[in-house]
Amino acid sequence: MTTMTEASVREFKMPDVGEGLTEAEILKWYVQPGDTVTDGQVVCEVETAKAAVELPIPYDGVVRELHFPEGTTVDVGTSIIAVDVSGGTAAPAPAPAEAAPEPEPEQPQGRQPVLVGYGVAASSTKRRPRKGPAVPVQEASAAIQTELNGHGHGPAAVKERPLAKPPVRKLAKDLGVDLTTVTPTGPDGIITREDVHAAAAPQKAPEPVVAAPVTPAPAVVTYDGARETRIPVKGVRKATAAAMVGSAFTAPHVTEFVTVDVTRTVKLVEELKQDKDMQGLRVNPLLLIAKALLVAIKRNPDINASWDEANQEIVVKHYVNLGIAAATPRGLIVPNIKDAHDKTLPQLAESLGELVSTAREGKTSPAAMQGGTVTITNVGVFGVDTGTPILNPGESAILAIGAIKLQPWVHKGKVKPRQVTTLALSFDHRLVDGELGSKVLADVAAILEQPKRLITWA
Repeated sequence: MTTMTEASVREFKMPDVGEGLTEAEILKWYVQPGDTVTDGQVVCEVETAKAAVELPIPYDGVVRELHFPEGTTVDVGTSIIAVDVSGGTAAPAPAPAEAAPEPEPEQPQGRQPVLVGYGVAASSTKRRPRKGPAVPVQEASAAIQTELNGHGHGPAAVKERPLAKPPVRKLAKDLGVDLTTVTPTGPDGIITREDVHAAAAPQKAPEPVVAAPVTPAPAVVTYDGARETRIPVKGVRKATAAAMVGSAFTAPHVTEFVTVDVTRTVKLVEELKQDKDMQGLRVNPLLLIAKALLVAIKRNPDINASWDEANQEIVVKHYVNLGIAAATPRGLIVPNIKDAHDKTLPQLAESLGELVSTAREGKTSPAAMQGGTVTITNVGVFGVDTGTPILNPGESAILAIGAIKLQPWVHKGKVKPRQVTTLALSFDHRLVDGELGSKVLADVAAILEQPKRLITWA
């Protein structure tokens, strides 16, 4: 029987599965201690601030320990599972008391294997022992201090030289500031320029103390669990909330509306469902509206841009990654169709179907939600006429689609029942003015009223 040693145990750490994320919640374990795992086998599902992701183990072995239960939020880089890779299957056995510890294996020279997301393991550096008996630093310091105090050859305490960089020392000298009197705020006790300026500033006279009115302590708030349900805000919901707040208070939003007769578009949807080239694909009004928006962007390319605050530049994108807002059990997510501008109508329908199905299953990858340029949100599926959508961070425009309803409409001089909807376009007014926003919205509306423009304008 093979027993496990510490050298044979590999620790699998929580990777960064979303490019810069700092934590993830363990949703479900697919293995338990004692189970055999193979390289590439999915061992758990985690939820990040972007999506739910399955994590594969990068080596073969037997699960020794799960470090965290389901529902725990773990920092990236923290070990979550221990696996014995020695090839044994037995449970760990205690070593005999008189057994000497096994020496650690030496690391081979040259490059070490690197697991993506973890980097190279830190190597230990051996130093040659000093000659002669070593004297502990604390004992040496105490001896010096005792000698100085006993014979009167020095002060009662030996002051250490303040830590500061040469430019800071020169600044202190120019301002006449004694560095030994400055309180450091830099890392590792280093005195900064701000510390010197603060020490050189004239001290304000103390303000007279005014007795503050006595206020009663706040009452303890209690909640009735039978009448209220409190849901922790985390994962996708937490990230969405932070992104929307940041977008609403960073980009100056403007929203324009147009009500459109989409009767011909609805008829075209029914015709396309019978087309042999569209068999098995998702064909609905959203597909034609998405295509109409892509044509409008082609005619007005400046709408497909972003604002670079750091460089004070407008970045016009020559590609369209079309985001589609999707409501999921974990919250609102916005995956996007990469290079949607290059796709034919059947290709766009296929991509749209895959995007929606993946989102509903909760399997959308973080990469699918990055790099979007323009977004569509379909609030009409909830029976809502329209709304004022908030921009997805980093984008300049978002189109909201309202419910398509049969309404009285003046058509060819007569009032007739027609299929009507309302579109709302929100845009970042820093880089999209009213003229550009109006042109894009008007082009989308014109195409939906006369779908044949998809051929003449595309």
